[in-house]
Amino acid sequence: MMMDTVLRLPVHCLTKDAEDLRVRLVIAADQGDGIIVDATDTQTIGQAVLQLLVAARAEAVATGQAFAIDHLDPTLAARLTGFGLTGALGLGKDFDL
Repeated sequence: MMMDTVLRLPVHCLTKDAEDLRVRLVIAADQGDGIIVDATDTQTIGQAVLQLLVAARAEAVATGQAFAIDHLDPTLAARLTGFGLTGALGLGKDFDL
């Protein structure tokens, strides 16, 4: 049985962080049966990182893997909801803040 892979996001996830995150997401998808993104310290998420997270979730859904974003700051969660990204990122009413 494979374990979920936890990827911790930095405080500010900017374009400069996207390539590293992309590599980590690909490795995690190849190694496990699920990906947990830990956003405990994250205050901002840039466009490139959002695109990667949306793509990673879509790939996880398509391949039957679990994908979750945990410990999302309430202000950031409200912004993502306002942008209509709740479904694309898998953020439901009961996501872990």
